[in-house]
Amino acid sequence: MAGVCRHDRVVMWVNMWTPGEQQFYALALIDAIMAELPMHWQVGILYDIGCQIHRSILKWNLLPWWIPQIVFGISVFHAYCHQWVCQLWYNPRKGGVWGLTDGEGCECLWNDLQHLIPNLCVTGFH
Repeated sequence: MAGVCRHDRVVMWVNMWTPGEQQFYALALIDAIMAELPMHWQVGILYDIGCQIHRSILKWNLLPWWIPQIVFGISVFHAYCHQWVCQLWYNPRKGGVWGLTDGEGCECLWNDLQHLIPNLCVTGFH
């Protein structure tokens, strides 16, 4: 899993050791990236399930020290698959902080790196 900046450059990688894109990977990535940034920066996070991550963080009081700095959104191409309420709150085209960012930088990154995946994939437990 990777976190990319506004211009689709990799900021940080997370090594996934379980199958599937589970929420704790996103939380670990957010925590690691935020720890490197100045405390006064406002950070926007566009994620396919940004609404669910935001709801989990608030419900379970996860990463409470970063909440005032973070604005969550759903990447543009996933926004219309969500419920109407999510579209209103999290669609980057509805808010003023995102500009024309689409939030699809990781998908473009994986598309560029897909030829490496079979060679670098670890099989088995070890």
